[in-house]
Amino acid sequence: MSSYDYDLFVIGGGSGGVRSARVAASLGKKVGIAEEYRYGGTCVIRGCVPKKLFVYASQYHEHFEDAAGYGWTVGESKFDWKKLIEAKDKEIARLEGLYRKGLDNAKADIFDTRAELIDANTIRLVKTGKTVTADKIVIAVGGSPNHHSALPGYELCISSNEAFHLEELPKSILIAGGGYIAVEFANIFHGLGVDVTLIYRGAEILSRFDQDMRRGLHEAMEQKGIRVLCHDVIEEVAKTEAGLRARTMKGEMLDVGVVMLALGRDPNTKNLGLEAAGVKTDGRGAIVVDEYSRSSVPNIYALGDVTDRVQLTPVAIHEAMCFIETVYKNNPTKPDHDLIATAVFSQPEIGTVGLSEEDAGKRFKELEVYRAEFRPMKATLSGRKEKTIMKLIVNAEDRKVVGAHILGHDAGEMAQILGITLKAGCTKDDFDRTMAVHPTAAEELVTMYSPSYRVIDGQRV
Repeated sequence: MSSYDYDLFVIGGGSGGVRSARVAASLGKKVGIAEEYRYGGTCVIRGCVPKKLFVYASQYHEHFEDAAGYGWTVGESKFDWKKLIEAKDKEIARLEGLYRKGLDNAKADIFDTRAELIDANTIRLVKTGKTVTADKIVIAVGGSPNHHSALPGYELCISSNEAFHLEELPKSILIAGGGYIAVEFANIFHGLGVDVTLIYRGAEILSRFDQDMRRGLHEAMEQKGIRVLCHDVIEEVAKTEAGLRARTMKGEMLDVGVVMLALGRDPNTKNLGLEAAGVKTDGRGAIVVDEYSRSSVPNIYALGDVTDRVQLTPVAIHEAMCFIETVYKNNPTKPDHDLIATAVFSQPEIGTVGLSEEDAGKRFKELEVYRAEFRPMKATLSGRKEKTIMKLIVNAEDRKVVGAHILGHDAGEMAQILGITLKAGCTKDDFDRTMAVHPTAAEELVTMYSPSYRVIDGQRV
């Protein structure tokens, strides 16, 4: 019989933590899990799920406009921010209940408290001061927004956390950042009728994405009326009688109702007791793990955003299942972080898997690039000026498709299917002999028979 209170104790009730706790408990292990805020983690409570609901809400004004081209006469429309928040909160509460129910049905002990390490096998439950022991510990506490405290006036700004709970919809907003969160919220707020300015220090938004996707989205956002300021940063935020005033590095004074900072996320490892337990972290505070998600302490594992490997919810869930296979099923399994499909729920969306043209050009001597840009069928009658871009990156030597990128409606859905295709190692010849589904936008992926251009030694020819 174990001398510990628990076979496994999980700190953090997000996607990775809940999955590892629930599955371990279903295997008959004695499991405890602690979460200091709400079960479901960033994704469910104040991340991808409520964000996607906001995306849907923000698209309706364009749907109403497009309807006229298809013969519909749409009456007066009005948006109610408080009703959206109320509906969103109800759905999030429902989902949190499902997470709790899953844990409860698996017979895991659920603690609503912050938990901190005392040593490699002992956890303190902060709310009660009680200590428990565990043979194995999983840390899955995720990350939190970087508040950029070096910025004068940062305390006047909000992060994505607060954006989901604003009491009133602002008339104008300035969003700092150029990644997923900044770009998605810029499109959300614009769709809901807010005057939006996006400011980013880099030369182009979405730095890790293919250049055609980045530039195409930038242009689409500006056509909608979103102001995008690149090569600039906020240097100070101050309160005014009307709201807030932000001064930028280039000397602009921007008067807005709200300033939102979307400048990255940091691992939630402060005051967690890692040093006392002997768990090593890197310069950003992320827990250092090996190929099996094991920390520097053999019985302590870390999953998800707290390791700063790939900050995506499905990755945390995948890492959790690999942990279960490795520790409880005698089947050592390394998380596979290669060829992860992802989407940016901007408007239009970006869906992507594999290498960008720029990265592929550094890895392979010669590439074939297949690129199509066209007006989607829906826009023909609506009269909307928008473009879909599709791009396949092919290693010329073996004809393997090493990157696929889409800008347009339902790009995220297509990226998921393309993820299977690239994971299976399909070649361009496999794409070419696949019959098209007509009329769809996706048929372009299997009807681009001739390269648009080649890239040799990183240079287009």
